[in-house]
Amino acid sequence: MNVTVRGRTRQYRTVTFDAKRNRVLLIEQRLLPHQFKIVATKTFRETAAAITDMVVRGAGAIGATAAYGLAQGALMFRGADGKKFSRHVANVFKTLADARPTAVDPVNAMNDVLRAMRRGDSVAEKQSIALAAAEEFANEDARHCREIGAHGIQLIRNGMRVLTHCNAGWLAFVDVGSVTAPMYAAQAAGRKFHVFCDETRPRSQGATLTAWELAQQGISHQIIADNAAGHLMQRGEIDLVIVGSDRTLGRTGEVANKIGTYTKAVLAKRHGIPFYVAIPLSTIDWNLKRGFDIPIEDRHESEVLGAWGVTEGQRAERGSQKNGKRTYVRVANPGSGARNPGFDVTPAELIAGIITPAGIFKPTELWKRRRELGFIV
Repeated sequence: MNVTVRGRTRQYRTVTFDAKRNRVLLIEQRLLPHQFKIVATKTFRETAAAITDMVVRGAGAIGATAAYGLAQGALMFRGADGKKFSRHVANVFKTLADARPTAVDPVNAMNDVLRAMRRGDSVAEKQSIALAAAEEFANEDARHCREIGAHGIQLIRNGMRVLTHCNAGWLAFVDVGSVTAPMYAAQAAGRKFHVFCDETRPRSQGATLTAWELAQQGISHQIIADNAAGHLMQRGEIDLVIVGSDRTLGRTGEVANKIGTYTKAVLAKRHGIPFYVAIPLSTIDWNLKRGFDIPIEDRHESEVLGAWGVTEGQRAERGSQKNGKRTYVRVANPGSGARNPGFDVTPAELIAGIITPAGIFKPTELWKRRRELGFIV
């Protein structure tokens, strides 16, 4: 997508690769919307840490980062011993897979790379194939999002008020985004609509990332407190809900997404508002048989007990504004602890449809349509 920084506009992808220096290049999402910065991870362990620490986050984005990280780790190997190389790659895989356990995209992405590497005979061939396969995953992620937009545009009509939760925009993918893809397609078609962005505590990805994206794109939007959605639904001010997913079970249609998604689905069902989930094919888990088996990441309590932000800038000469300082502020009672599950699971019966690159399906249809949805035996 295009990003305008200090009056200059250019195109960026969320994650790219510097083949000359064997570096993964990432937009530092923790600094947004106050600062736009590209960072480079030098090793696969640094790449894994960037996923864990949420320098990069979002299903497709961490999938592509893991794919590049696997190629990065493979390229770090020196020598021609195939067995030692295989052990090394297995270690790289595990390090990246463990970085964030709930999302399935990183594992699916790295499995794509491993399958491609089997075509190589020598270590050098496998290393070259790994990078090409990672690039293909990144390109496919962007292509899938464009296809989601082509199918999902039918859901967004003139005058609609759309609610979304967390960030499943282009920052959460390589480009375009899943939830934002239908919005961008509708905007390109000249349709006028308004988006309510849940703030998405505790990390506030809706308030910081989704709102920043929509502002960059010139789409009408407002940020609302997470607890305000029910009030707006009750008063008929929300027509449609679209969210993303970090893992969607192909067998059951259950969806794991940012904490608070289940709450919005229940509210939408109560008020007769269609609730859709937008996903690329890499987000589908064809193995797990029930939502309760999805590993739910428990994150550090500090995210709940406080918040990161930027202090007000000091007024400089001639009326210009100096940048404030990024800082963490404790909000909660000093002696209290917190529980911080990062995700919840939404049952299939609360979901009107799953928007995929192959079309829009009922959650219970995924398993029947598994061949066209990328199921690999």
